Amino acid sequence: MSLHESTTITIQEPKSETRAKVGTKNVKFLGASGGGGGGGGLKRGLAIFDFILRLAALAAALGATIAMGTSDQTLNFFTQFFQFRARFDDLPAFSFFVAANAVASGYLVLSLPFSIVSIVRPQIGGVRLLLIILDTVVVALVSAGAGAAAAIVYLAHQGNTKINWVAICQQFGSFCERVSGAVVASFIAVFLFILLVVISAVCLRRN
Repeated sequence: MSLHESTTITIQEPKSETRAKVGTKNVKFLGASGGGGGGGGLKRGLAIFDFILRLAALAAALGATIAMGTSDQTLNFFTQFFQFRARFDDLPAFSFFVAANAVASGYLVLSLPFSIVSIVRPQIGGVRLLLIILDTVVVALVSAGAGAAAAIVYLAHQGNTKINWVAICQQFGSFCERVSGAVVASFIAVFLFILLVVISAVCLRRN
């Protein structure tokens, strides 16, 4: 009878060890899954920063659009029928600048809901991939508009004697100040867009 009992004890010991090993594996698995919360918190923080940057870029792009689109100055000589006038649409580069920044402003408004989705569900990579593609396209568009306008603003301030381009900012001071501020605001928007692309790239890498 005692021999039978010892045999029973020998069978139970491996079972207890097996259960202990299974329990240890379960604990390790739960610990590994719980550690992923830190990555989710980082991505949510980046998504919040992304939303703030989009609001700042919207303010810069919209400000550049309004400042350039309302730039207009008229110089009166002798009578009101003999005038010199400077408007943004007199130069195609300025018209393209207004169009590019207006498109960027509209895109930023439409992208805000997607940015909010990234805050609520940071693990969704499809939304972030869409944003990085569109952000890159808008960076190229706004950079082209800002660069073209900056070249015209430089000529308006400095002129070019080789091609008889006369500097007009001495006469149209208010006009030049307005368009110069618009160009600066547009380059700020470009810088913010670049930061948005970097943030999206970091989030996609962590996925």
